[in-house]
Amino acid sequence: MKPKSSIENAVLASPLVIFLLAMLGFPVVLSVIYGFSEARFETIASPTFNGLANFRQVVADPAFWQASWFSLRFGVTTALLQCALGLFLAVYLAPLVRRHAWIVAILIIPMVVAPAMVGLMYRLVLHEFVGPLPYYLNLIFGSSPSFLNIANVFKTVVIVETLQWTPFAFLLFLTAYEAIPKEMREAAAVDGTRPWRMFWRIEFPLMFPTLFAAFFVRFIDGFRVFDNIYTLVGPGPGGSTTSLSIYIYETFLRRGEIGKAMAAAILLFISAFLLLALAQQMMRRRG
Repeated sequence: MKPKSSIENAVLASPLVIFLLAMLGFPVVLSVIYGFSEARFETIASPTFNGLANFRQVVADPAFWQASWFSLRFGVTTALLQCALGLFLAVYLAPLVRRHAWIVAILIIPMVVAPAMVGLMYRLVLHEFVGPLPYYLNLIFGSSPSFLNIANVFKTVVIVETLQWTPFAFLLFLTAYEAIPKEMREAAAVDGTRPWRMFWRIEFPLMFPTLFAAFFVRFIDGFRVFDNIYTLVGPGPGGSTTSLSIYIYETFLRRGEIGKAMAAAILLFISAFLLLALAQQMMRRRG
């Protein structure tokens, strides 16, 4: 049977390409148009071109930079914690998982739950007046910290995100750890290599590409976080938990500044694209 020609392949792929262009291309083009236009809900059908005015408003807005700093700090912190805990659990529990594979199903339950539901659950658990955790802390120790005030809210949302998504990193690292050839470990053991040295000299370098990919994926996910934080605490006291996604949402739906919101979304897209390009360049050099 002869292979299909490139023209036949293009014809077969054209429905999928047209579908993707219609579903993804149209919203992107519309966002760009609104990003360079004066548009509110009253004038959404007839936006007026205003050049870079929306971008200047976004850049001059202190709330935008506060949201950018929160997103960057939150993304880096959660990605580091999730990768560190996931790597520890993967290496430590690997012998147990080999004997009882069903343990993995239990450990990944948190990441199966919708992030918005996780936020609502912790909002109930940590509520200052009706939450069971503050209640029992008051009962046992006589006092309880306010988990959602401005002093503690960042640590709270970081812990919530880490608890939910560490299983994702654990699953990736466990797969990479189990993929290391058994012969390499046996040869190192015959040479008298101790387990700690074997990990740093043999296993960790082989797992590093997976570690880098997991860190990058979790950072991007943390950088654009929205649903679990918004349902848990919203923009937060004084805007202390306003991520870039929440900033765009508030600007668009709460204040009706559609052009400004689209300009912020375009800047977020450009930032993510540059981060992706940087990650690819680092992986290429590593290779």
